[in-house]
Amino acid sequence: MEFLVLLVGIAILLALIIKFKINTFVSLVLTAMIVGVGLGMPLTKIATSVQNGIGGQLGELSIVFGFGAMLGRLVADAGGAYRISHTLIEKFGKKRLQIAIVLASFIIGIALFFEVGMVLLVPIVFAIALEAEVPILYLGIPMAAALSVTHGFLPPHPAPTAITAALNANAGHVLLYGIIVAVPSVIIAGPVFTKVARKLVPDAFERTGNLTALGPQKKFNLEETPGFGISVLTSLFPVLLMAITTIYQMIFNHGALPKNPSMLDSIIAFIGTPAISMTISLLVAMYTMGWARRIKTPEIMNTLEDAVKSIAMLLLVIGGGGAFKQILIDGGVGDAVTKLFSGVNLSPLILGWLIAVVLRVALGSATVASLTAAGLVLPLMKSAGVDPSLMVLAIGAGSLAASHVNDAGFWMFKEYFDLSVKETLSTWTVLESIISVVGLGIVLLLSLFV
Repeated sequence: MEFLVLLVGIAILLALIIKFKINTFVSLVLTAMIVGVGLGMPLTKIATSVQNGIGGQLGELSIVFGFGAMLGRLVADAGGAYRISHTLIEKFGKKRLQIAIVLASFIIGIALFFEVGMVLLVPIVFAIALEAEVPILYLGIPMAAALSVTHGFLPPHPAPTAITAALNANAGHVLLYGIIVAVPSVIIAGPVFTKVARKLVPDAFERTGNLTALGPQKKFNLEETPGFGISVLTSLFPVLLMAITTIYQMIFNHGALPKNPSMLDSIIAFIGTPAISMTISLLVAMYTMGWARRIKTPEIMNTLEDAVKSIAMLLLVIGGGGAFKQILIDGGVGDAVTKLFSGVNLSPLILGWLIAVVLRVALGSATVASLTAAGLVLPLMKSAGVDPSLMVLAIGAGSLAASHVNDAGFWMFKEYFDLSVKETLSTWTVLESIISVVGLGIVLLLSLFV
């Protein structure tokens, strides 16, 4: 019964978003309420679950996402991202252009949301491809692969941060294991897959791209942009803080805060929490990308306000995903999944990945697929004793699979690189699926040691 209601709910959600073009946040909340009624929940309980789901999801995350968007915009508007890309390309030379693009996209991708990173990097990729006389897609595939792995595996990105909170995982461990998963995934889905794609769809590599889809482009004079070192440091500052906490706790406290922490233990743990690390990092960015460059405070504040406007709807969508997840938990769907798979000899990590894949294919949004999958596997994960950090990454891998026509990223890639739908399916959809499968494989390998 619970599964039938869930399937009907997903069908309703799909119809509202795709057929009737209803806003994703509105669709999620409406679907959550309908599913709650279908599961036989008391009407007053449905309202409470929706409120708790949204509130619980956005509690800490609103700071992480908001400040993360502000930090990314400060780095981008100051020309820091431009400096990072050009310096790496200059150092690596034309023969290793793909590696330079992967590194630049990876660094910039950690600090920026996927869509923002894509908008920022595409003009740079076009300019470099033109100068180096290589096909635009030759650099576009590695760029998209690097942005995708940061989006799917690494905090402070929306999906991994949200699932980390939902599954009560250690953010530092997710980041550490996430990098281990991300590196081979991006190499295989980026430079290696490019060689295969060039044989599969040779015509796609003759396209010249479409910059008009990005709107007016901000021009930078390289000499006037921040230095490479300070740009990289600012972009990676939240990652560094979380990494410091994780490494310290693994060396001195066996990976967790002790029962009677010293002052140093408390301080290290404090700076490594996502909300605090993002707060500190934003203050650093305001100085390095703003005040240190003699930019006045009102101008910096305008940049921060514009950054928040760009993620307002994303925050609501994540809240809506939280509402849907909470209804599924409170309505007993999570328990039903546990009963269904209790006698099945299937790794909970594979199960979490499979659920996320199905939801990703059905719903399009990686973030919504992740949150819904997290709600469904939470009871199963607890009963099986799986490391929450690895479950976050397994679900993250599943949420990237088979991006197609119901995903915004699909259309962004298609438009920017001027591809047909068939060519986009043969490049973008395949590279996303490669990341998903390789990511799961590395997670399963890690589970043998963690």
